[in-house]
Amino acid sequence: MSQHGVGPRAVSRSVAFLTAGVLAVPALAGCSSEDPAGKPLAAPDIQPAARDRIADGGTLRWAVDSVPDTLNTFQSDADATTTRVAQAVLPSMFRMNAEGRPERNPDYLESAEVVETEPKQVVLYKLNQQAVWSDGREIGAADFAAQWRALSGKDTAYWTARNAGYDRIQKIERGDNALEVRVTFSRPYADWRSLFSPLYPKDVMGTPDAFNDGARKKLKVTAGPFTVKKVDRKDDEITLARNARWWGQPAKLSEIVLRTVPRDKRADELAAGTLDLAEIDPTAARRITVTAQPRSSGSPLMGSSASPSAAEGEKGSDEKTASGKNKKLSKAAARYARQQQALRGFEVRKSLEPAYTQLALNGAEGPLADERVRRAVARALDRKELVATVLKPLGLPAVPVGSHLALSGQAAYADNSGALGDQDTKEAQALLADAGWVRGGPVKEEKKKGEKAAGAEGKKAGKSSDEESDGDDGTYIVGKGDSGEDNKAHRRHDPAGHPDQDGKQYKQPHQGGAPGAYAPEGTAAPAGREAAPLAKNGKALTLRFVLPSGPGSQTLRTVADRISRMLEHVGIGTEISKVSDESYFKDHIASGQYDLALYSWPTTAFPATDARPVYAKPVPAADGSLNIEQNYTRVGTDQVDQLFDAAVATLDEGESRSLIRKADSRIWAAAGSIPLYQRPQLIAARKNLVNTGAFGLGTPAFEDMGFLKKGMKPAGGPSGTPSPSGD
Repeated sequence: MSQHGVGPRAVSRSVAFLTAGVLAVPALAGCSSEDPAGKPLAAPDIQPAARDRIADGGTLRWAVDSVPDTLNTFQSDADATTTRVAQAVLPSMFRMNAEGRPERNPDYLESAEVVETEPKQVVLYKLNQQAVWSDGREIGAADFAAQWRALSGKDTAYWTARNAGYDRIQKIERGDNALEVRVTFSRPYADWRSLFSPLYPKDVMGTPDAFNDGARKKLKVTAGPFTVKKVDRKDDEITLARNARWWGQPAKLSEIVLRTVPRDKRADELAAGTLDLAEIDPTAARRITVTAQPRSSGSPLMGSSASPSAAEGEKGSDEKTASGKNKKLSKAAARYARQQQALRGFEVRKSLEPAYTQLALNGAEGPLADERVRRAVARALDRKELVATVLKPLGLPAVPVGSHLALSGQAAYADNSGALGDQDTKEAQALLADAGWVRGGPVKEEKKKGEKAAGAEGKKAGKSSDEESDGDDGTYIVGKGDSGEDNKAHRRHDPAGHPDQDGKQYKQPHQGGAPGAYAPEGTAAPAGREAAPLAKNGKALTLRFVLPSGPGSQTLRTVADRISRMLEHVGIGTEISKVSDESYFKDHIASGQYDLALYSWPTTAFPATDARPVYAKPVPAADGSLNIEQNYTRVGTDQVDQLFDAAVATLDEGESRSLIRKADSRIWAAAGSIPLYQRPQLIAARKNLVNTGAFGLGTPAFEDMGFLKKGMKPAGGPSGTPSPSGD
C-alpha cells in the first residue's frame, strides 16, 4: 500500500473514542425516499465505440508502475498490475458497473442468488455452460471448493493476505448438475457477491505449494478474453494474448503489452511512439491538452524553458560559451517541439478513481489522543478549498468526499460529514480551549539531543524541511482562500492551473511565554497575544506532518501546505517532515511515527467487509503489542465495530446500508481521519484507441478495447454522455 496506493480490495478504516460512548448523529439521508448514494461525480471517459467500428487485431502498449512480484491477487505483495492482469485473464462472478455497484457477469454466470436463509444461508450459482478454462476443462464446483479451502484461514500453510468472507463458508458442493454450485454459509454474509472474483483454477488453489509459488510468476491456466503469454522481468513487461478458447465476444486486440514505465518518463515515451495508453500526472496532461489548442505566434509551448537562452546568453561575456549554451537550448527546444507534435495524436481522458485522499490524525498519543483536538483540526479545515485546489484545475468536479466507506454513486454512500460539521474557526478554537490549550501560555524551551525527524529535519509552521536547500521541489507555500470571513486574501491561479504563491501569508507565532498571561480577569491582553501559539503544560501545540518527498507527491505537498495555513489560523503549529517514498508508509504511517499525514484508501462495493479492518478498534495482542489491523490512525470504538458486524451479518440490503451509514457518521464524529477528495484519474490515450481510458468506478471490458478502423469515428463523448462540469 503506497501513499496513493490502491491494492486489490485491501481496504479498511479507522474509528475514534467518543466521550461517554454517546453521540448525537444527524438523521440519516437513507430515511428519505431519495437515494442518498446519488450518482458518480464523474462518468467513465473511455471513448466508447461499437464493436463493428473496431479493427480486428493490433497490440495495445499500456504503461504500468511495475511488473508484479505475484500474479496471485490473494497474496500480500499483489499490486495494481496483479489486479489488472486478473481482470483480463480470470473469471469474476461479479463486476463493477459505472456506479461502482456489483453486477452479475453473464460470461460466467447465468444466475446467482440466495435460495435459503434458514437454517443456513445458501447461495446457488448457475454457471454459463460455455465457461471453460484455457486447458478445456469446465469451470465448476471443484474450483470454488479449492479456493474456499485455500482462503478459509483454517490451513496456515497457505500464505494468504486475507480470508474475509471465505471464513464464513461451511461447505461447497455440486448442485443438481455440473453447472450448479451450492455454497452454504456457517454465518449470514451480506457481501457474498464479493467472493470468487477473481476465481483461480483448482490447479492454483488445490495445494499450499501451488498457491504459494505456482501463481507468482506465471498462470498456466486461465479463463478470460486473454491469457498470460509471457512475463518478461528482464524487459519489465507482461504480454497478454487473445484466448482462443474464449466463449464470449472475441477480444478485438491480438495482444496487450503491460510495460513498466516510470510516471515521469511517460510523456516522453508517448511522444516517442512506444506507448498507446498511460496514466499520467497533471503536468503531462497539460502538455497533451495544450497540443489541441491553436498555436500562438511565439515558440511552440516551451513554457518556462522557452526563454532561457536569452538569460543564459547574458550571464557570460565569452561569446563562444554563450553560443554553445544557446545551441544546446535550441536543440532542446527543437526536441520539445517535435515531442509536442507527436503528442497531438493523443488525448487526455479523465474521471475520478474509486479511491479518496484523506487527512489522517494519529490518535495514539500526544495532543491528538484528545478527541477535542482532533475535532478542532477537522473544524479548522475548509475542505471545499482543499478539493478545489486539486480538482478544479483539472476540470473535474470539486466536491468533497462525504463518506469514509463509499463514494458518490456507490450503494452505501451518504454524505455523513454533518456528524462532525463544516469549517468553523470559532468552534475549533472553543474545542481547543476546552482541551486546555491556551493562547499565549508559557512555553518551555526544550533541547533534545540527537532528535531528528525521520528522513528529514522538520521546520515549523508549514515550511518544508528541505525547502531552502533544494529549491523548487513542487511544494507551494500559499495562504487561505478568497471566500469567507477568514479568507480575505485574493488567490490567483496561473493559466496552467498551478496554485499561485501570492496567497495570504501568516506570520510565525511568537515563541515563549506571553506577558500578562496570568493577569487578573479583565486585564487587557498584551499586543501580539493573538499571534502567540497555543500552549499547555509548557508545550506549544505543534503537530508533526509527515509527507512523501518523491516527484509524484507534489499534489500532496501542496494540499499539506494549505492545511498547515488553516491550522495556523486557529493556533495549531505544524512541523512538516519530508521522507522518502520508500519509507513513508512502512516506517511512518504503519509504525505510527506521525501526527498528521495524507494518504489514500480505495473504496469497494463491500464496505462491511473491506472497510472494517481500517476502522477496527485496536486491541492488545498476546505479546503486549497493539493489534491495529489496518487502522493506522489508532482511533476506534466498540460501537463502530458492532455496527460493522451487524451490517455484514444481515441479508437485508437496505438494513445493511443503513448500518454502514451509521458507522460512517460515528467515524466522522471521532475525527480520526478526514476524507478530502476523490483521486483524479488522468489517462493519455491514442485518439483512435477506444473503449479504454479512465474507467472511474467501473471494471474494464478488455475484450472490447481496440483501435478504430480507418475512417471510423467513435460513438460520441466520454461514455456516450456529456463531459462532467468542473464546477
